[in-house]
Amino acid sequence: MIIDDDIVFRPAEDQDAGALAELYDRTARWILARGIEQWKPGDKDAAHFRARMRDGEVWLATDADGRLCGAYELWWSDEEAWGVQPPVAGYVHRLMVERGAAPAGTGRRLLDHAERRIAATGRERARLDCVSANPRLLAYYQDAGYRVAGEFPHKQGVDGRIYGVVLLEKPLGVSVG
Repeated sequence: MIIDDDIVFRPAEDQDAGALAELYDRTARWILARGIEQWKPGDKDAAHFRARMRDGEVWLATDADGRLCGAYELWWSDEEAWGVQPPVAGYVHRLMVERGAAPAGTGRRLLDHAERRIAATGRERARLDCVSANPRLLAYYQDAGYRVAGEFPHKQGVDGRIYGVVLLEKPLGVSVG
């Protein structure tokens, strides 16, 4: 457990999978309400989050009273979007913020936490992707120090929909080797 001011970070456990699926759905509805085609409610269920816990890491952020403020997934490879890569990066996925409960700046603090987790493994880069049709989110990541590394124009959603993503990375000041 890691305490960062008024947010407590902890690895997700099996019993958190349902709450993560619900947070995903609320986040998807919030995104759709802003006219952004990115996530769709129901695309990620509890089984998805349990699988991510087995294959990587899923982190929760809660307030001092234990209320969920946000979460993210941390993967150690992302061959679909990035291709086969040497093990020099961690890949941040599904950065989610509980809009009504999270303190201001929670999204950035989740991202900071992910970067610290990646650096703690000795990996030198944080990577993520951002749907190409969301310039506001792209600007958010660029303001956080991420730079465009490429584009993957044919990512396929759960529903079969094809969309483009911008590939972003940030050096973490860790030297590998």
